[in-house]
Amino acid sequence: MRNLLWSTLACSIGAGVIVALASIHLAGQSAPSPRRTEANTWAPSKTPWGDPDLQGIWSYATITPLERPTGEAGKEFLSDQEVAALNDAEITRADKRNSNAAADVEQAYNAFWWDRGRSTGRTSLIVDPPDGRLPPLTPEGELRRAAAAARRATAYDSYENRPLQERCIIYHGVPPLPTGYNNHYQIYQTPGFVTILDENIHDARVIPVNGRPHLPSNVRLWNGDSRGRWEGSTLVVETTNYSPKTTFRFPVVPESLKAVERFTRVAADKIDYRYTITDPATYTRPWTVSLPMTAIEGPLYEYACHEGNYGLAHVLEGARAQEKRGETPR
Repeated sequence: MRNLLWSTLACSIGAGVIVALASIHLAGQSAPSPRRTEANTWAPSKTPWGDPDLQGIWSYATITPLERPTGEAGKEFLSDQEVAALNDAEITRADKRNSNAAADVEQAYNAFWWDRGRSTGRTSLIVDPPDGRLPPLTPEGELRRAAAAARRATAYDSYENRPLQERCIIYHGVPPLPTGYNNHYQIYQTPGFVTILDENIHDARVIPVNGRPHLPSNVRLWNGDSRGRWEGSTLVVETTNYSPKTTFRFPVVPESLKAVERFTRVAADKIDYRYTITDPATYTRPWTVSLPMTAIEGPLYEYACHEGNYGLAHVLEGARAQEKRGETPR
């Protein structure tokens, strides 16, 4: 755990070496400002070519957990008082110090360095199944979960066994789950395409919305192959063709995974973002997440994952040192 922690800290230090990312203005994409009616209600705006306008910089940071805690069974929403208490605890958590040395290392950064967001008001990001929990695994899924647990015993044998985010390959993935920082999308639109920039490890999804078919099934990508379409004011994006090497923060088989995202701008500063995961090789039924996005001013800054990042080497060095002392690397 200590080694992984130091790796995370080192990646963060590398990310701290930032330079301003110049705003990218694609030809003909300047978006009209959202309009307000005389009744002071927001009216959706359109791009110059008539598509719903989703452009801007959006944050999906939140402290709401993926699954509903067992102590909140049967409870979908929090009270205003509970939301306020959670938000206050999150704001002050990183500024508290602990006399225990290991705990103090885990709190090495104060609140300035984190961007965990606030509560959505729900007890879980999962809105379907209604219990707010991941569906039961299939028998095949249970076997793979056990195999994955066994593989973790070799996690410190080689850099190839380390997590993809630690190796600066992918971080949030598609679709994302919020983490401690860099929970941002910048959306651009041109006729026939929507581009979603995730600056964290420099991922840009160029999504055709012009009827282009998916790539052949033998073409596999880290973040899958995305194809979009408009359903009224909602952008629907279907992603398949994931690489078998891709990992997520929830169990899936990348080759059988299909993710369907829905982006609906519901206010000048808000996108209702939802996605449904279908993986019959892992889950007994699909499941759906609601992850609201809020507009932020920006700009985005470069995420320099490898610059000054000695974490990966130090993780392996620390593991060898533990082995020499007769300890199990952790």
